[in-house]
Amino acid sequence: MSFIWALIVGGVIGWLAGLIVGRDIPGGIFGNIIAGFIGAWLGTLLLGNWGPNVADFAIIPAIIGAVVLVFLLSLVMRAFRKTDR
Repeated sequence: MSFIWALIVGGVIGWLAGLIVGRDIPGGIFGNIIAGFIGAWLGTLLLGNWGPNVADFAIIPAIIGAVVLVFLLSLVMRAFRKTDR
């Protein structure tokens, strides 16, 4: 059950990051989950494990890490779209 809870929380973190940045995450729900997991790892790596924890995610660093990830991903996707033209 904890794995399912982690998937849900990871998806919500990825979705919130997409809303904050204002960009859609490619892959829909699966993209949100992946962005949430990678963003949580990145945020915890950069900022540590502080703030409230839900499903073993430190929420504040996870959201910040996911925002950074989505922002960087949107820059890369934009660069690839410009070179295709």
